[in-house]
Amino acid sequence: MSTPVFSIDGGGWVVEAERVTSPNCDERPDEMEIDLLVIHGISLPAGKFGTPYIDQLFTNQLDNSAHPSFESLKNLKVSAHLLIQRDGRLVQYVPLSKRAWHAGISSFEGRERCNDFSIGVELEGVDDVPYTDRQYDRLALLLESIQKEYPLIVKDRIVGHSEIAPGRKSDPGPAFEWGIVFKKMEMEL
Repeated sequence: MSTPVFSIDGGGWVVEAERVTSPNCDERPDEMEIDLLVIHGISLPAGKFGTPYIDQLFTNQLDNSAHPSFESLKNLKVSAHLLIQRDGRLVQYVPLSKRAWHAGISSFEGRERCNDFSIGVELEGVDDVPYTDRQYDRLALLLESIQKEYPLIVKDRIVGHSEIAPGRKSDPGPAFEWGIVFKKMEMEL
């Protein structure tokens, strides 16, 4: 593994990321080890990229009248730790040390409430549209940096939202190419 490119400060913030603080987080349960990373896909509205709506959703400022599909998001309180936009820009909403509200009803290897022990990384995208090379580059570098800080997050503990909430979630979707990420991380599949 190469030297991490991103620095994570003592508070759990990625120094190089743009910070947009979300109120949708809380403390993790005492002595909870962070040992899972969940990759998500998001776009608001669905299939539209480069809008301000993801930041607004994660900060409880989304105007539900701005698009018909937003009505279903009314009063929803969600967040993620990080977002990688289509152009590779990295935004952080919640410090890695805190519990972001990204997984919802979820289970991994028999453990429920994945938010308690995971980090959530959103990629701006949809299930059936290829993600960008810039996103894969950024994600690989970010994962290497997170693994250095949280060594229990090994390859088999980097999963899609669909794996921890099957039948309920499908992201990051079939367009997400896991092999590209792991190759960029210099991991063997």
